[in-house]
Amino acid sequence: MQFSAAQIAMMINGKIEGNADAQVASFGKIEEAISGQLAFLANPKYEEYLYTTNASIIIINESQELKHSIQATLIRVPDAYTAFATLLDKYQQIQTQQLSGIQQPAYIDATSKIGEGVFIGAFSYIGENAIIGNAAKIFPNAYIGNNVIVGENSIVHPGVKIYHNCIIGKNVVIHGGTIIGGDGFGFAPQADGTFKKVPQIGNVIIEDDVEIGSNTTIDRGTMGSTLIKAGAKLDNLLQIAHNVEIGNNSVIAAQAGISGSTKVGNNVMIGGQVGIVGHLTIADGSKINAQSGVSKSIKTPNTAVTGSPAFDYTAALRSQAIARKLPDLEKRIKELEEIVKEMKDRVA
Repeated sequence: MQFSAAQIAMMINGKIEGNADAQVASFGKIEEAISGQLAFLANPKYEEYLYTTNASIIIINESQELKHSIQATLIRVPDAYTAFATLLDKYQQIQTQQLSGIQQPAYIDATSKIGEGVFIGAFSYIGENAIIGNAAKIFPNAYIGNNVIVGENSIVHPGVKIYHNCIIGKNVVIHGGTIIGGDGFGFAPQADGTFKKVPQIGNVIIEDDVEIGSNTTIDRGTMGSTLIKAGAKLDNLLQIAHNVEIGNNSVIAAQAGISGSTKVGNNVMIGGQVGIVGHLTIADGSKINAQSGVSKSIKTPNTAVTGSPAFDYTAALRSQAIARKLPDLEKRIKELEEIVKEMKDRVA
């Protein structure tokens, strides 16, 4: 599939410098691209490759100043990284839109409702009263349980399991191996030291435009719903416990875990391997640094925290700076103690 510079510029609202008829058929890194590929430059660290790359078309920022002549056709946009992401998304949509129909063998219960333009891959299971919206893509070996709703244009990748009664919105992407709606971790301690399982009768609701990485687990609510709000982006290998809420446009990096009933606000950024205990509130705009352990609610919006237990990011940096100086401070204290001792001996 080939695209001209003129077609690409139209898709991303860019301005062409050079040959508008230049053609590309694939993408490449600016430092490795060959003729016939499209690259982009957003990070100034890679500017040197702008003048040596063999890419046929390069997307660059409007503000980018040229130090030397360039053979490639340039497309200038306000934000090269965002424009490139938009282009990749359109390219991916073109590829996935070509998928349609039902491969065999696949089990589709007679009571389920399948929309138009749907793709269902081989060895998939669609349960009783499930609803698959128009243009949704269910890849091979996926499991869609009873009464599950998968919204329009959503993509369920291979090996995903969506348990009964869960609701998936529109334009959601769920990557391979993820499990939606498994039982929450609820066990009541008994007098004899054993634990009695608490039935988990809620569900999971994932709103529109959410993306969930591979091998993530999102547990159903004990009662009510575990809720992932519109626009949230979840990485691979996350544990989201029962009745957690993740706010609009919040992002969570890999290997983080959020315990039951914690409410994460809108536009929150959570780094990799963060642990958050249960029943907390994380205010809108909070930023939690990687490997932090959050044991108390963050009540002030736009707060940045780090450490375990996590506390104010700036204060934590100051503490680290002081900690590095502790050996020198200890030496100075010992010297002062010796001086004080000598002075006492003289007085005596």
